[in-house]
Amino acid sequence: MHDLLKISLVFVFILLLLRKKINIGFVMLAGSSFLFILFRMPLTLIYITGKNAIISPVTIQLTLVLSFIRMFELILREHDVLTEMMNAVKAIFRNRKIVTVSMPLLIGLMPSVGGAYFSAPMVAETTRDTEISPEEKGFINYWFRHPWECILPLYPGILLAAALTKIELHSLITANSTYAALIVIAGFLFSMRGLHGPIKLEEKFSTRGLWSFIPISAVLLLVVIFHVGLSYALLAAVLFLLIFYRYKLRAILNIIRHGFSFDVIILILGVMLFKEAMETSGAVKSMSAFFIQEGIPVLPIIFFLPFITGILTGLTVGFVGSTFPLIMSIAGTSVSAISFAFAAGFLGVLLSPVHICLVLTREYFKADMWGIYKLMIPGCIIVFIGALIQYLFLQ
Repeated sequence: MHDLLKISLVFVFILLLLRKKINIGFVMLAGSSFLFILFRMPLTLIYITGKNAIISPVTIQLTLVLSFIRMFELILREHDVLTEMMNAVKAIFRNRKIVTVSMPLLIGLMPSVGGAYFSAPMVAETTRDTEISPEEKGFINYWFRHPWECILPLYPGILLAAALTKIELHSLITANSTYAALIVIAGFLFSMRGLHGPIKLEEKFSTRGLWSFIPISAVLLLVVIFHVGLSYALLAAVLFLLIFYRYKLRAILNIIRHGFSFDVIILILGVMLFKEAMETSGAVKSMSAFFIQEGIPVLPIIFFLPFITGILTGLTVGFVGSTFPLIMSIAGTSVSAISFAFAAGFLGVLLSPVHICLVLTREYFKADMWGIYKLMIPGCIIVFIGALIQYLFLQ
């Protein structure tokens, strides 16, 4: 059986499992096992592959980072920090458009599964006395919570991309900033034309709301400006918050238990094992050689491979973990190629009908899915054009 067919079968197998809502960690473990079988890898090589995946510095680093993120998020959630941030935005800006988009933007700062369902009532409230359609409300709630996923180091997708490619995190964030900016610009271009005037305040402005921005701002400042490792920045933030809020020993243990969850560990092990399996099986070299021999241009490959995977999975870590090892073998690890591939996959994730944020948003506003897509597709085209221009310029 040709190696291209074997790898295609593995990808189809992975996508079918992901469509069944199985934990992506278990899916990648299953995909790795399927690779072992198809490529008839001996037990000794399988053992070495598993060992390398477990003891890899990348595996350890990702485990620490994602666990600290979960601790950080739980502490902020327990003390209503995000709520205070939103109240501060209302009091400062008063402009209805800015306040409306600030809700999903602020909630989007934390990578919470189903966070769109949390911001939806706030978007509904700020647009309650307007005539904009449920589809436009759904677009606002969904679209404006996602710029952060391209650039925010609290999201696992960009962390995994940097870890797999060994590109400096701040370099990838800088390249991806173009997409985040274009998402915001496109959102204003294609929605909220009927929103005008100031918004009514339910409570007076308090400086306490400004203080609520400090935890997230401090982490971003350390990572983006001072290039401190994300694990160290998050650890410092978590320790500070535990002391500041005077957590008792039992509560601290609950925070740690929540952080180092089984799902996080399986996710990282599954992705890293699949990466190692792709390399040790010879699949990556074989695919790279095939594309070179057939003369297939690099650009269509690094767009369509992550884009299609993103559509089918609706998960950023899904397209990064399953396609980036192959993309690296074909296009290398230049910032321009990896950033463009990330943009392609992310556009697929945004348009995916199985994306949980889109599903929850449509359900809350009882909106027509095609009506939301009619607003999203032009925005995605703008982001794609920007990504293509940036890729060609950097190349």
